[in-house]
Amino acid sequence: MPVNRPVGLLAEFADADDLVRAVRELRAAGFEQLEAFSPYPLPEAAEALGYSRAAVPAVMFIGGLVGGCAAFFMQYWTMGLNYPLNIGGRPLNSWPAFIPITFELTILTSALCGFLGLIAMCGLPRYHHPLFNVDRFNSASRDRFFLFIKAADPAFDSTALSELLKRLDPIGLEEVPE
Repeated sequence: MPVNRPVGLLAEFADADDLVRAVRELRAAGFEQLEAFSPYPLPEAAEALGYSRAAVPAVMFIGGLVGGCAAFFMQYWTMGLNYPLNIGGRPLNSWPAFIPITFELTILTSALCGFLGLIAMCGLPRYHHPLFNVDRFNSASRDRFFLFIKAADPAFDSTALSELLKRLDPIGLEEVPE
């Protein structure tokens, strides 16, 4: 019969200050694979977890640049090289006429790259997380603050970690099954 090893340890805190303090203590103790959950954004927790600024703006800029260049050169190739029509005596590369389509495709590709980049960076789609097996975790989106320490962390030792977390005064502490 296989042994059901826990995925990690989940600590519940009453307020945001306790959660941020716990994250800082555990990071100082050498834990690296931590996740914090709260009902509203906590920039202090993100900073304590070591998250850097998101790469979504860079992905959107590159996507917009590629989309704008592709739109311009598609119009230039179509109107100037592939099927040139001299209408009204205008030059074949009449770039002012290309601006509306170029602008629209720049915005479209930037938005699509931002959306798809965010989805990829968040690791989605993930249809099930082991934390959903913990009944108390339902209040993470309402009024509680949770800290999840993954068992894959090199510094993870269930008994020593439980003692360390009990000193940080959590409301609840439990192992997360698979």
